[in-house]
Amino acid sequence: MVVVVVYSFNPESVNVFPMRGFSLRWYQQLFENDELLAALRISVLIALGGTAIGLLLGVPGAIALARHDFPGKRVLERVVLLPLTLPGIVTGVAMLSFFPLIGVPVSLLAVLIGHGTFLIAITLTQVYARLKRLDPSLEEASADLGAPPLTTFRRVVLPNIKTAIIGSALLSFTLSLDEIPVTFFLIAGDNTLPIQIWAMMRRGISPEVNAISTLVFAGSIALILLGTALGGRDKESLH
Repeated sequence: MVVVVVYSFNPESVNVFPMRGFSLRWYQQLFENDELLAALRISVLIALGGTAIGLLLGVPGAIALARHDFPGKRVLERVVLLPLTLPGIVTGVAMLSFFPLIGVPVSLLAVLIGHGTFLIAITLTQVYARLKRLDPSLEEASADLGAPPLTTFRRVVLPNIKTAIIGSALLSFTLSLDEIPVTFFLIAGDNTLPIQIWAMMRRGISPEVNAISTLVFAGSIALILLGTALGGRDKESLH
C-alpha cells in the first residue's frame, strides 16, 4: 500500500524508482476521468443502499435473537453467518442462479440486493453481541414503569446500542465499497469502482489507478478508525 500511495504522486506515466519528482498530475486526471467518477458514484450509492438494507433488517433481527426464544433460533444464529463464511465466488454463483427465478435480472438492483444480503449479517452479529452485554433488567424496569415497547426501545435500548449500529454501518459501507466477487456475477452494463479498476488493470498499470486506490485506502482507514473509536467508547460506557 505504501508503494501504491508513493507512486500516485509519480510525475511520470511509468512506475520507476527512485521517482524523478513529485506531482498531483494523476489526481487531476482522475477527476477528469468520467468513467472512474461514474463508477465511484455507483459504488457509493450501492454501499449506502446496502448499508441501509443491513441496518433495516439486521437491527430487528439482532433484537429478535437476543430477546426472544423461538423454534429454529439456534439454526438461524448459524445460518445468518453463511454470507460471511462462504467464499464470495460461491455466494455470487448462488445469487446469479437464484435471482432470475424471482424475477430479478442481472443489474445494479441485483448488486444492491446481493450486497445487502451479506451486510445484514455484519449488522446483525455486531448489534447482537452488544445486546448480549446489555442488562435485560433495564428494559424490564422501563416496562414496570409503564413505558410501551417502542418507548423502551427508543429511550433505553437504542442509546445503549447506537455505537454498535454506527460501527456496523461504517464497516458495512467499507466492505461494500470494495466488494468484487458478488458484484462481478451480478453486474450488467455499469461498473462499480472495483470492477472498473480491474478492467483498467487488464490493459496495464495506470497511474490513475494508484491515485484512486490511495483515496479509497485513506477513506477506508478513516472509517475503520472511526468505527474502532466508537467501539472503544462503547466498551468504556459498559464499565
